[in-house]
Amino acid sequence: MITTKSDRELDLMRKAGVIAFMAQEKVKEAIKPGVSTKHLDKIAHDYIISQGATPAFLGYEGFSGSICASVNEVLVHGIPSSEVILKKGDIISIDVGAIYKGYYSDHAWTYPVGKISDEAQHLLDVTEEALFAGIEQAVAKNRVGDIGHAVMSVVEPFNYGLPIEYTGHGVGRTMHEAPYVPNVGVPGKGARLRKNMVIAIEPMVQLGTRRTKTLSDGWTVVSEDGKLTAHFEHTVLILENSYEILTRTKEACKH
Repeated sequence: MITTKSDRELDLMRKAGVIAFMAQEKVKEAIKPGVSTKHLDKIAHDYIISQGATPAFLGYEGFSGSICASVNEVLVHGIPSSEVILKKGDIISIDVGAIYKGYYSDHAWTYPVGKISDEAQHLLDVTEEALFAGIEQAVAKNRVGDIGHAVMSVVEPFNYGLPIEYTGHGVGRTMHEAPYVPNVGVPGKGARLRKNMVIAIEPMVQLGTRRTKTLSDGWTVVSEDGKLTAHFEHTVLILENSYEILTRTKEACKH
């Protein structure tokens, strides 16, 4: 069932969103060659706990990290590890969520590790652009197909892969609520967006094929051809004629 949120619920979700955003900022400051993804996980974990919140991913269906740390060909669900050490030229996607007084947030971003190739930077730029194109469609009376179409319209001219099995989703008292928010779509099709719905919009883009595979740990999803991947995500509140991004602070607004 698709739900809308009360003013009280939205206030709590705004707090959860800012905590996730600030955890992301703390991690971003620490990303450099020689750092392990386990160290980044501890930074996010400690910050979220310090704010009176709970890491949304820790223990979720048995997941062992407070963040997903996905390097290079890892699209999503990378498990933080002391054995995964960042090196110059890598790209890393950090996916983080917080639970504040029973309400969730979800936020992902992909970062360069030192200087990266032009090809990698273009992938990041296109995926971030696709995120904000999708967000621009997140207004009442539109449909999820409008969001997906906006995302794919940015990505497809570059022949990048858009895995269709991984999508955005509603957010609220659980991390994954209805509706699904695919990164492909037909304008005017799919679930209708209503004022005070909250959704996570999250383009996941691959340099080559759209096909993926899951590794033997049951979590780590990689591009089938081993090429680079990127992931950008915001938690977004649907308004009557606009939207509000919950996973950032007012000072961080650049779009």
